[in-house]
Amino acid sequence: MADKDRFKDYDDDSSLNKIYHLDDEDDFGEEFAAEAAVDRDIYADDADEEAEGTGLGWLAIVLSVIGLFFLPIIMGAAGIIVGIIARRQGAKTLGAWAIGVGIAAIVIALFARPFF
Repeated sequence: MADKDRFKDYDDDSSLNKIYHLDDEDDFGEEFAAEAAVDRDIYADDADEEAEGTGLGWLAIVLSVIGLFFLPIIMGAAGIIVGIIARRQGAKTLGAWAIGVGIAAIVIALFARPFF
């Protein structure tokens, strides 16, 4: 009995049209979600860009670290160049570290050579 009283106001079509805005032609009877839907493609693109440059970033780090011990000018320069390419590919942190270590290898080689 209580259920019939509760839904009594919604028996006629005009009240339903007012609730769901069915009489508005611009609205097309669309339903709207309470929360905005998340576009997961946006986040997938960012992850793909980071994954593309990660291999180059690690290669740049390896070249720069090898430059600390062996052929510092050549290997350090190679680490810097590959690090710049890795940063452009999306591996910003690995590329920055490779550039820094490559510069350090070259600077150490230039200033430490007269002492050894």
